[in-house]
Amino acid sequence: MAGIGSSPPANPSSEPDPNDSAYAAMMAGARALVPELRDRVARTEELRRLPPETEQDFHAAGLFRILQPVRVGGSEFDYVALVDCAAAIAMADASAAWTLANLASHHWMLGMFDRRAQDVVWTNANTLIASSFVFPSGRARKVEGGYRLQGHWPFSSGVDCCSWNMLAGIVSTDDEADGIEYRIFLIPRKDYRIIDMWNAAGLKGTGSNDVAVDDVFVDDWMTLAVADIAGGPSPGSVVNPNPLYALPVFALFPFVLSGVALGNARGCLDDYIEVARHRATTYGRAKLGDLQSTQIKIAEASAKIDAARLIMRSTCIKAMRDARRGLVPDMAVKTAWRRDGAYAVNLCTEAVSLLFAASGARGLFSGAPLQRQFRDANAINSHIAFSFDAAGTDYGRVALGLPSQNLTL
Repeated sequence: MAGIGSSPPANPSSEPDPNDSAYAAMMAGARALVPELRDRVARTEELRRLPPETEQDFHAAGLFRILQPVRVGGSEFDYVALVDCAAAIAMADASAAWTLANLASHHWMLGMFDRRAQDVVWTNANTLIASSFVFPSGRARKVEGGYRLQGHWPFSSGVDCCSWNMLAGIVSTDDEADGIEYRIFLIPRKDYRIIDMWNAAGLKGTGSNDVAVDDVFVDDWMTLAVADIAGGPSPGSVVNPNPLYALPVFALFPFVLSGVALGNARGCLDDYIEVARHRATTYGRAKLGDLQSTQIKIAEASAKIDAARLIMRSTCIKAMRDARRGLVPDMAVKTAWRRDGAYAVNLCTEAVSLLFAASGARGLFSGAPLQRQFRDANAINSHIAFSFDAAGTDYGRVALGLPSQNLTL
C-alpha cells in the first residue's frame, strides 16, 4: 500500500464501538422493523418496489443516512454499517434491504463529489439518489463547462422513490489517443426517464427499472471521475475529511450489497431451524430435528453463513483502518477485496440452496418464506459484483503479474 497521509491518528481502529450508543440505536431500529417488513413482503413483491410505508420507516429510523456526512445531519458511521444494517433488514426482506443499501451508499458517494454538487442535492438532506453503474450504457462528450450525456441504463434499483440519479458513462473525445475515461454523472429527475420493466423472479420488490437520458448538459462539478474515487482523498474530502470518503469505491463495491445476501441466508437458516424443531416428516412420524441429516445441514449452512459474515465485516473494518492510517490499497489488495466479496456472497447462496433442497416439497409453496429466500439468494448472486468467475479471474491475473481488466479499479 502507498501512504497518502503524514502520521496515523491516535485511534486507527474502525471496528464500531459496541458501547457507541448511536450505532447501537441504529441497529436496534433496523431490527425493530423486521416483523412489519415480513408482514409486508407479499405487498412489496406485488408492487415491485418499496411500499411507501417502508420508505417512511427507513427515513424515520435514519437508515438511509447511515453513511451521510454529519455536517448535513447524517450519521457518518464506518463503512461496515452497510453490511450490518442491510443484513438486519434482509432477515425480513431482501428486496427492502437491497433498496436500502443501494440508496444509503449513494449518500456516501455524494460525499465524495465537489461541494457544489452536495449543496445542490442536500438542500433536503433526506433526498434519495438512485444509480446505474453500467458504464458502457452511457456516452458523454466533453463540452465547455461540462458534458453532454445520453444513454439507456438498466438496473436502477429504487429509482421510483428518488429525485436524483448517479449514472455511469464513458467519455469520448475526438482524439483516440486520450484513451477511455469512466465518469459518474449526477442527474436530476427532470432530466431522465424511468422505463417500467422490472418483472423479475428474484428481488422482485427492488423496482430496478431502466432509465434513459436524451442528450442533456451536465455541469463539470456535477460529475465525478472514477479515477478520483479509486482510493485516497476525493474531491469531497475538502469538506468531508473523514477517511470514509477516501475509500476506493469500486474496490469495495461488493460490500455495498453483500449484507443483503448475509441477512437473507441467516433468515432462511432461522426459519429452517424453527420448522425442523416442530415438523414431522411427511411419510413418517420422525421429527425433522431428530434426523442426523437435518442436523448436518444446519451445521454446514451455519458454517457458510458465519464464514461469510467474518469475511464481509473484517474486509470493511480493515479498509477503514487502513484509510485512517493514510494508506491507499494497491491493485493486489483491491482485486482481493473483489474476490472476497464475491466469495462471501457465494457462500450465502450455497447455504440457502442447501436448506432449500433439504426442505423438500414444502419449500415450494408460494406462501413459504423459503421459496422467496431461494429466489432472492440467486438473484443477488447474479449481480456481476458477485461473479466469482469475473472476480477470481481478475485476482488471478494480478497475482500472476498481469494487468487488471477491471477499469473501475
